[in-house]
Amino acid sequence: MQHHQSPIKALLSRKVIFGATLGGAVAFMILGVILWGGFNWGMEITNTTEFCISCHEMEENVYAEYKGTIHDANRSGVRAGCPDCHVPRPWVHKIVRKIRASNEIFHKILGTVDTPEKFDAHRLTMAKRVWAAMKYTDSRECRNCHDWDTMNPEDQKPRARQQHLNAMRNGNTCIDCHKGIAHEPVHDQLSEKEMEKLSAPIHAYKREVPESFTAAMERIALADAKAEALRQEEAKKERERRIAAKQAEQARIDAAVAEALAAQPTQGGDAPPATVAGATQSRGFGLDWSAAPERLITLFYPGQASMEWTLVGKYHGGSRPFQAGDRCVTCHDKETAAMGQKIVTGEKAEPTPIPGKPGSIPVTVQAAHDGDNLYLRFQWEAGEHAPVPFVDGGKMDPTNQIKVAAMFATDEVEYASQAGCWGTCHHDLRSMPEHPEDPVGSGLALDFSAGVTKYLKESRTHVEEKGRRGKTLGGWDQLKEGDALAKEMAAGHYMDLLRWSSGGRSENGHVLEQRVMTDQGAFEAQGWQEAGYWTVVMKRPLKADQPGDVAIEAGRLYNFGFAIHDDYSDARFHHVSLGYKLGLDSQDAEVNAVAQ
Repeated sequence: MQHHQSPIKALLSRKVIFGATLGGAVAFMILGVILWGGFNWGMEITNTTEFCISCHEMEENVYAEYKGTIHDANRSGVRAGCPDCHVPRPWVHKIVRKIRASNEIFHKILGTVDTPEKFDAHRLTMAKRVWAAMKYTDSRECRNCHDWDTMNPEDQKPRARQQHLNAMRNGNTCIDCHKGIAHEPVHDQLSEKEMEKLSAPIHAYKREVPESFTAAMERIALADAKAEALRQEEAKKERERRIAAKQAEQARIDAAVAEALAAQPTQGGDAPPATVAGATQSRGFGLDWSAAPERLITLFYPGQASMEWTLVGKYHGGSRPFQAGDRCVTCHDKETAAMGQKIVTGEKAEPTPIPGKPGSIPVTVQAAHDGDNLYLRFQWEAGEHAPVPFVDGGKMDPTNQIKVAAMFATDEVEYASQAGCWGTCHHDLRSMPEHPEDPVGSGLALDFSAGVTKYLKESRTHVEEKGRRGKTLGGWDQLKEGDALAKEMAAGHYMDLLRWSSGGRSENGHVLEQRVMTDQGAFEAQGWQEAGYWTVVMKRPLKADQPGDVAIEAGRLYNFGFAIHDDYSDARFHHVSLGYKLGLDSQDAEVNAVAQ
């Protein structure tokens, strides 16, 4: 009797490919779906923060550090967990990452980092591995959220927006700057050579700056100009209000004293007139300062942040943009008060903080000229005395309550166009970390009576700026020969230095191989304290009057910076400005000396 298969069995028994039946193919397909689903389920389970911290090594170390950071909690409400930063989204790259993770499982079994001590011992090695991977992928996982095209510089600080602009133009990537933002920072353990290699731009990563970014930068420039004008005007009104209040108070005191004296018998003789320290003529040298434009510049306390310090990436995050050509004011013009407070309290670059010393001083700066002379006027509110705990009597320079110094240089001096007078400050000057114990014993033809003073890189055969292989920063003992120094001087490689002291001394000088100060030349200055404010006015010829003077000519911009030693301070314990551009009747000048 003939047996007939059912239609379904017959269909499943039909051979379709390579001798396999349809039923077998269906079974393999179902099995494949199950296996694929299980595989993806496993992928997703192992791709969560919860899975990552199921190992106590992760939970007790990097996860504990991550909590509370900007990636864990921020105002946008977006939370980036472990896989968002460390696991690629593209499938192929994700599989590669999972395969490489087998190495981590191997070390988990070995117990390589199973204690906090072991973890810290291997932390830098693990971090370098992650940094290298991110560098290789152009920070692919970072840009899942932080894409260049959607980045809005209007929501960023000046320093951030400028560095992002540089990154797009030069070919830098996120991890070049953003090491240690979610975990304990260890990049400061890198040598400067390693740091430079890890942060070097890559030509293939260069990209066109998005039009939206450029348009936003233009809006920022306009808004900043308006805000700065308003800030300057408000500062002027506040200063005038405070001076008027002080003058009114003094007038009441004077009236009371006069009334009391009038009731007493006359002793004979007139009271001596008030004097102006260092003055040879009327206050302000007879200029109409109300007609000179004002710029409010906030000086800050620099601590031991030398020129070399600014060039070392592990100390100064802005070292890379600076070396690429950015000026200090580009990033820091609006941050000086915050910077000074961080340093003066010892949080950064200051091993011997002075309790009560202000971190910054807002100073109103004006400039003018009469065709023959340049005039500078500085005005700031007098502060309270903060005794220095490591100096007998609490005053470093008891003779001079105030000293004001101004420096000028052309662009021929290295770093001057970017940092103003910062290039004269080195890591081996007096009261700095690498000051030599006995510079006099070196036999160098320099005046070491006050220790190693300011000098320029141009005066040395070598200045160690990176501290590679443990070398000492600076170059105080690498002095060039006399003929070479003469050539540098003739080439204009020096900084013109003017200084007024409240003790009544006005000094004209310069900096090349050391700081040289004299009473020679036509430089004059005067200063006084009135109504709670200090005012210092300087006058110097536009033409070069002495060796080391910079001739100030119309049509050129000059690098300008200044410092105030307030409250009887000395050496580096002063307040300094960033570097600005000074010119005569120039709309491009940041400190514009207008004709009178």
